[in-house]
Amino acid sequence: MQDVAENTWDPFARGCPSRDVLTKIGDRWTVLVINALAQGPLRYSELHHRVDGISQKMLSQTLKGLTHDGLVARQVYPEIPPRVEYELTAAGLSLLEPLQMLVNWAIAHMDDIVAARKRAEK
Repeated sequence: MQDVAENTWDPFARGCPSRDVLTKIGDRWTVLVINALAQGPLRYSELHHRVDGISQKMLSQTLKGLTHDGLVARQVYPEIPPRVEYELTAAGLSLLEPLQMLVNWAIAHMDDIVAARKRAEK
């Protein structure tokens, strides 16, 4: 395993674990879930409602992966019925700015992309 202090992670090298991280961060559901949690903790049902079109299975998988990677924290409250909330960790919060820039870029360039796709289909 590589030492973070050595700064030897190279996503261009086959087998580098950073490729897996980039794949996960680049996933549309990850981008949307991270951005949905930007305003603070949300319950599963609130996230499901906010991220329109995500299936329950995909939301569960995304949250599990983000929690596993330390980007999202899962807090269970001992109530009846149990209440579970998800919120961004410090690492997750550090992703907000670059992911929001990506979202803003996509919105700003959608007209050009749609036009290019139409030209390509002809």
